[in-house]
Amino acid sequence: MTDVENEKYTVEQTEVTKCPSCGGNAVFDPKSGTLKCPFCGSEREIEMTQHNTIEHDFLQALEQENHSWDDEKRVFRCDNCGAETLLDKDKVADFCSFCGSSHIAISEHHAGIKPALVLPFQIPKEEAIDKFKVWIRKRYFAPNKLKKSYTLDKLSGAYIPYWTFDSQTDSNYVVRIGTYYYVTVTRTVMEDGKPKQVTEQVRKIRWRTEHGRYSEFFDDVLVKASRNVASGLIDNIEPFRLHELVDYKTPYLSGFLAERYSIPLKEGWTDAKGMIDQGIRSGIHGQVHGDEVQIVSVSTDYTGITYKHILLPIWISSFSFNDKIYRFLVNGQTGKVSGKSPVSAVKVTFTVLVVIAIISVIWFFIQTNQ
Repeated sequence: MTDVENEKYTVEQTEVTKCPSCGGNAVFDPKSGTLKCPFCGSEREIEMTQHNTIEHDFLQALEQENHSWDDEKRVFRCDNCGAETLLDKDKVADFCSFCGSSHIAISEHHAGIKPALVLPFQIPKEEAIDKFKVWIRKRYFAPNKLKKSYTLDKLSGAYIPYWTFDSQTDSNYVVRIGTYYYVTVTRTVMEDGKPKQVTEQVRKIRWRTEHGRYSEFFDDVLVKASRNVASGLIDNIEPFRLHELVDYKTPYLSGFLAERYSIPLKEGWTDAKGMIDQGIRSGIHGQVHGDEVQIVSVSTDYTGITYKHILLPIWISSFSFNDKIYRFLVNGQTGKVSGKSPVSAVKVTFTVLVVIAIISVIWFFIQTNQ
């Protein structure tokens, strides 16, 4: 391990953009959409453009040995949780948004593929906290005292990396199609202690095998490129309104952190391919008509694969209750909250007993009427 890798930083503030009026650190203000100085209050407009919507060739990108943001960014790695954060070349590292640690080391990793688009924060920090408070009040199964005795940790704004993929797909498939038919069956039953012949219609199924072809173009398949945010939490704050993406510009990151992608491009395509394959199977089911359809095999050609690297805004924090830490996320665009909270065993038990009682009453009512 080199001396640079051993070097640690304990930092209180991340400087991003100087205010032209007073020289203070101007930061991006989600409420106004401007660069705003917290010291003198002056604001500077950021020109929002959408020129970088061009897709990049996936196979060509894999052949490149290096991807670079030039000297614009450095990579800092958190020794506590492993998250890698991107910062301007002349700035110092802030605390880690993912675990709260302030011990950040310079990493030898290059910054990687530069994002083409960014979704700027639209939910201010204070509003994100209010959204969390509303969310915590709605935790029915949480202990009653949680709403008054939890301790909220620092709320951090971070841009999380995502890949989007486009691909034309052409698939050959084999399916088994089942068609229902009915036969009359006679059987003997006992009624009042005496045998009785009854007839009934019994459903059967007749199978046939068919071959077919299915084509579909998949546009902007969204894949998370971070391993540092729990998938369950981040999936629950989706969707994002991706049509509001704008060209990546460093002022949008001023006052926030941007995570370096930990899922590389090739692995991201593997994840996207899994989503596409599910979509193809769903499309085949919709294309083939039958009472039952079983897909035997699908062989797919993927052509014209393209990608984009984008950054999406998330507020990250946690709260403590009874000496335990519970993490939560807030969508920086929509304000949707996702998190984990303690569960009251008493409330769960009471709810289960109520459900059992209701089911028992319904069963008794049905039996009585029969």
